Amino acid sequence: MPRIVPEITRTRSAGPEHQVVTVEGGKGTYRREPCPKCPWRVDAVGEFPAEAFRHSAETAYDMAEHTFACHDSGARKPAMCAGFLLRGADHNLSVRMKRIRGEDFGDVHDGGHDLHANYRAMAVANGVAPDDPVLAPCRD
Repeated sequence: MPRIVPEITRTRSAGPEHQVVTVEGGKGTYRREPCPKCPWRVDAVGEFPAEAFRHSAETAYDMAEHTFACHDSGARKPAMCAGFLLRGADHNLSVRMKRIRGEDFGDVHDGGHDLHANYRAMAVANGVAPDDPVLAPCRD
C-alpha cells in the first residue's frame, strides 16, 4: 500500500542555494500546467544549477521509479511536474503504472509555453555537458 504521508528519503546538495529532495509517498497529485520557473520551460533556463539536473536525470531513465516533482509544490505536498508529464514521463515506470491504473493526465497542458523536447535537452540547456555520463541512460 502506498504511503499517504510524504516522507523525505534523500537530500542532495545542488549548489549553495539549491538541493534535490527525493520524496516518497503523498497523494499522487500533479500540476496541470508548468509553473513560472518550471525547468521544462524554455524561457526558464538558468533557474536551477546544472548539478540539480545531474541529480534528477534518473527520473528520465527507462523504468525509473522516481518522478520529477514540481519545485513550487515542495516536499510537504509533493506534486508531479506538468512539464515532466508532457515531455519526460513516457519511459518512467511510475507514470506508466499510473496510466495502466486509469490515470491519463489528459488535463495537463503547456499553458502556451515552449517546453524542452526531453530531459536531455533540458539538462543540456541548463549547463550539463551533452556527453556527461549521467545523461547516457536518459530516454528521449
